[in-house]
Amino acid sequence: MSRLMLGLCLILPAPALAADLYRPNSWSALASDRKAAAPGDILTILIYENASAANSSNTKSAKKSSLDGQISSGTSFAKNGSLSFAGASDNQGSTGRSGQMVAQMSAVVEQVLANGDLEISGAERLNINRERTVIRVRGRVRPTDISADNMVLSSRIADASIDYDGAGFVTRSGRPGLVTRIFNFLGLM
Repeated sequence: MSRLMLGLCLILPAPALAADLYRPNSWSALASDRKAAAPGDILTILIYENASAANSSNTKSAKKSSLDGQISSGTSFAKNGSLSFAGASDNQGSTGRSGQMVAQMSAVVEQVLANGDLEISGAERLNINRERTVIRVRGRVRPTDISADNMVLSSRIADASIDYDGAGFVTRSGRPGLVTRIFNFLGLM
């Protein structure tokens, strides 16, 4: 190679490699908030659960059975006898239960499933006057159920597991006493 050719090769810069300046997931939209879509993203859960159930039963039954008989032999021996059974019952029972829970908390996207659903989980711990309360949420969320402000209702979470638990003086005070628990265990109450 000639000197001129060799000099030109040394002067020409190597081709520049540049990454794309626009990455779709890294720029927020101008007119709306960014919605959770990838592992590690956070979304707000609005827990509004209102459940009630009632069951009642009414049973009535009555039964009467009788048996009559007579034995006689000639003129001097005659005996009559009868036996009857009767029973009746009137049973009634009812049960009822209702509960309501309202809370707002954040959850983290754990993974994106093959169909695009988001698997989420989150926990919130509160300590108020030595009373500890924990709320845990797990489930699957469809991206279309997430509102523009990155919020989803608990009724829109599939396979939802919502746990509300607490410990402390108030919780201990609400438990039955030792004697009551023993009688309940033995089936006496």
